[in-house]
Amino acid sequence: MDMKKRVSLELRHRSPTEVQELVLDNCRSGEGKIEGITEEFSNLELLSLINVGLTSVADIPKLDKLKKLELSDNRISGGLELLSERLVNLTHLNLSGNKFKDIGTLEPLKKLPQLKSLDLFNCEVTNLADYRDSIFKLLPQLTYLDGYDIDDCEASDSDGEVVDDEDEEEGDSEDFDEEEEEDEEDVVVAAEDVDSDDDSNEDEDGEVNGDVDSDDDDDEDDDDSGDEDSSPAKGEKRKRDPEAEEEEEEEDDD
Repeated sequence: MDMKKRVSLELRHRSPTEVQELVLDNCRSGEGKIEGITEEFSNLELLSLINVGLTSVADIPKLDKLKKLELSDNRISGGLELLSERLVNLTHLNLSGNKFKDIGTLEPLKKLPQLKSLDLFNCEVTNLADYRDSIFKLLPQLTYLDGYDIDDCEASDSDGEVVDDEDEEEGDSEDFDEEEEEDEEDVVVAAEDVDSDDDSNEDEDGEVNGDVDSDDDDDEDDDDSGDEDSSPAKGEKRKRDPEAEEEEEEEDDD
């Protein structure tokens, strides 16, 4: 697909002024030039033209709000002075995989005061002796070159800020402490639940034992009452049985 058609497709029925990010990777440019992008994209902040066959940036329009420009894997070898004239607020520029051979071709970038990050991976210029020192000297406004600052500290993916190893360790330590506290709280809660269950079991056992004891007491009371019924009441006299007395007299006569 050619670049003009791709631009129309990416608009998705929006006006150019509504677009803040425009990604046209892997489409085809006519004669190695930028096509279909005009100054109407006045609010554009990111433009990606990776592997589109560019040999020049001569036709790039004036885009005052553009901050990030991706031009990797093309065949650009010079003409960067146009970037400094038309993209005055550019902060990130990716020229990896292009045809830059010497430091002098990058000198126009000195006129981009906001430029913080520059990528030149797989460009011949990276093979020069003292390449990194030379670039940082040429472009003192740079913070990162090929993803690393002058002290070889790696940039973060988000905004180029370096995350300190100590900060990471402190963050991991804080997370670990929080997890330990949560575990301790879970143990305390579990112990309280067990104690509560034990107390309820004891209460239930006490109630059951109490019922059993009460039943035993009732049985004992029943037995006692039975015994009392079978024996003569205390203080009562036995009634005389005349027939029994006659039998006793006959036995005496015999």
